[in-house]
Amino acid sequence: MPLRSTGSGTVPRDAVHHPLFARHYARFSVRAESRFGLAGMRERLLAGLHGRVIEIGAGNGLNFAHYPGTVSEVVAIEPERSLRRLAVESALRCEVPVDVVPGAAERLPVKSEAYDAVVLSLVLCSVRDVPRALAEARRVLRPGGVVRFFEHGRGGGPAMVFTQRALDRTLWPPLNGGCRLSRDPVAALRAAGFELGPYRRVSVPEKGPALPMSYCVLGTAWRPVGDG
Repeated sequence: MPLRSTGSGTVPRDAVHHPLFARHYARFSVRAESRFGLAGMRERLLAGLHGRVIEIGAGNGLNFAHYPGTVSEVVAIEPERSLRRLAVESALRCEVPVDVVPGAAERLPVKSEAYDAVVLSLVLCSVRDVPRALAEARRVLRPGGVVRFFEHGRGGGPAMVFTQRALDRTLWPPLNGGCRLSRDPVAALRAAGFELGPYRRVSVPEKGPALPMSYCVLGTAWRPVGDG
């Protein structure tokens, strides 16, 4: 199915431009696959998926190698040019067909109800408008389709939440590609009208001191069958 713009205006080719952060993230994320156990998280995130999948915020494409053979196609949306270039390289090494596409989470360049699954992986922290991005995810997902999510956000006790919010108000977002530490991805999915399935809280890394970005959640949600 050809991609096309939907909604108002044209989807910008480079909706996000964070070249310094992109270089740092590309190096750090590859090390984190084994050092922090993220490769195993990605394996669990994507296990059992099938059919047509849209991945929103693909980064440098580290999920691609973990898609099972039951997936017929992945459309991977990545707004940052440097990361998108790396994602294309990852897609070329992948056994599952992956099409890496520019676009913004808040205005996905694809048709409605076209996908069996939406994948959200460490992306909701940095989108500009979470409700709008999740409304778009719901639009492109068929009724009864699944959302797989692995996100970091608010966690720990009052002192940690205070620290996360303080960082969000100061240096953290401009230094980290717009990332916000204190968002609540589970509450956001519920507010967007998704049915929450099983999910679990995980710490990254599992062992060692908890950092403001350590509080993660891995789980499943659905677009209601009668929705639409």
